[in-house]
Amino acid sequence: MITQTSKKPDIHLRKGQIVKGKWHRNHYHVVKKLGSGAIGAVYLCVHENRQVALKISKQSASVSSEVNVLKSFQAVQGYHLGPSLMDVDDYQAQNGFNYSFYVMEYISGESLHDFIRRNGHEWLVSLLIKFANDLHVLHQQGYVFGDLKIENLIVSRKPVQLRWVDVGGTTLQGRSIKEYTEFYDRAYWQCGSRKADPGYDLFALAMVILRVYYPNGFTRGNNPKKTLQQKINRAVTIEPLKKLLLMLINNSVNDAEQVKDFLLTYFIHQKSKKNKRRYNQQAKSSHEAFHPFLEVSSILTIGGVCYLYVTFFM
Repeated sequence: MITQTSKKPDIHLRKGQIVKGKWHRNHYHVVKKLGSGAIGAVYLCVHENRQVALKISKQSASVSSEVNVLKSFQAVQGYHLGPSLMDVDDYQAQNGFNYSFYVMEYISGESLHDFIRRNGHEWLVSLLIKFANDLHVLHQQGYVFGDLKIENLIVSRKPVQLRWVDVGGTTLQGRSIKEYTEFYDRAYWQCGSRKADPGYDLFALAMVILRVYYPNGFTRGNNPKKTLQQKINRAVTIEPLKKLLLMLINNSVNDAEQVKDFLLTYFIHQKSKKNKRRYNQQAKSSHEAFHPFLEVSSILTIGGVCYLYVTFFM
């Protein structure tokens, strides 16, 4: 990639514009802007009749860093730890400057806020089981997500999963977090340092969940940790989730796999209770001691839970 030393202005792509790669010569038709941040902007584009996400920036070094993160994610067999990387190139704009960009998979879905509003807070548990497992794999690779916030997450449609769509804040463990958002930042809430460790992500995950309950956020007050405890106790009605959040803000859990196991235990327990209740209701209305349908239903239920566990976590 080309780095120019003279002052380079920010770049803004317009709807209908064609971005042509300088080296690979691929063409991308700009549909709309998806978002922007400290590093650059992301656009929805079409390439060969396929929707893709294109991130472009004047900071070529930062683009290279994010590309390396995406490449390391793709090297992890059996997991999709972020959007798939499709292309890396430079774009020569009309102002004569070169801008670095990369193209990644476009993940179709909706915000976590909208999904939970439509489907209910109980869905948080099942979404977080898979997401916590992904975080664990990320941490095993030596990274932390860093700038983990609700705006960087999306609930994909097929399959229904909570996925991250921006890896701009991803940091090697042991370093200082440089890109963060105050509401999700452990140091801002005086609950720990800004050092890149798994606990930093887990605290941010707790704040993501709280943001679902408090869409407009809230101030930290004179006693930040006490504020968090009060907000959790006031809004979260799912007891195991409430217990988990309190543990996360107190740094009592430092491993994403523990989060996954904690939530999975609750999920299976809830499934078992619902199935037992359904079985009792069906047995009550039946005059036969052993109804074939009930036996098949129980087998299918157990099989479904086993399939969920094997599919997500084995």
